Amino acid sequence: MAMASLRNCTSSLLLFSRRLFGPQLNSLCSYHKKVVDHYENPRNVGSLDKNNRNVGTGLVGAPACGDVMKLQIQVDENGKIVDAKFKTFGCGSAIASSSLATEWVKGKSVDEALKIKNTDIAKELCLPPVKLHCSIILLV
Repeated sequence: MAMASLRNCTSSLLLFSRRLFGPQLNSLCSYHKKVVDHYENPRNVGSLDKNNRNVGTGLVGAPACGDVMKLQIQVDENGKIVDAKFKTFGCGSAIASSSLATEWVKGKSVDEALKIKNTDIAKELCLPPVKLHCSIILLV
């Protein structure tokens, strides 16, 4: 009798957890695996020393959706970006776009980095049109 009771309890718990956590999993599944990867394992999160004369800091926000991003780059004496860090408050697409951007700018000159377009980032992450604004925040 105790075993049947345990099965019923386990079954009820499973149904409850599916109802409780189901919507989050469903919304997560609508993102491309590249977005999920950069969201779950963001690269280059953090800050650089803003007092270092070789560090530049940009802070942008998108009032329409509430995303805010701080991007910092460190440039060497030859004009090459040697490090990049970000902090982003926003949706998964904004965080993934920021993470990818820091990967792409490292090792490039500032002029080369400025040639990166939001459409390049959106294409790489397979962002749907409704999330295109998440990549535009990087280039404001």
